[in-house]
Amino acid sequence: MKRAFMVISVTLLTGIIVGWSALAMAADLGLVQQLTKNLGVTKKQATGGAGSIFNVAKQNLSADDFTKVAKAVPGIDKMMAAAPKAEGSTKMLGDASSLIGGKASSVSGAANLAGSFSKLGMKEGMVNAFMPIVLNYVKEKGGEPVMKILQSALQ
Repeated sequence: MKRAFMVISVTLLTGIIVGWSALAMAADLGLVQQLTKNLGVTKKQATGGAGSIFNVAKQNLSADDFTKVAKAVPGIDKMMAAAPKAEGSTKMLGDASSLIGGKASSVSGAANLAGSFSKLGMKEGMVNAFMPIVLNYVKEKGGEPVMKILQSALQ
């Protein structure tokens, strides 16, 4: 009787643990899956768009700060590699922004993102749709301080 109770208890406990693990995995949709699900974009667009955002952030962050962001995002290298290559014309935008008192990195970063999203078949407005999802994902994975690092690089 005790043996049967023990077997049932262990089986039940194992089922609960496996169930919780499956639930946790289902709740932890990757960034690309969150973007495709919430925005109706293709996997290629989600991967390349997120990668473009991370490429701009990398340009504007110290190596140490970018490492903090990268640790929070599984597959960040794959996303960054999938991003369309930036055009050379953004240097002129940066120079023009400094003449009118703007931040060159912000203007050229925005131009890079708009161009990358366009190459992926998305409208410029999709950059604004991606941002809260990307920032929230980084916050969930790396905490608010890491999300704020990323956010500062994208302003």
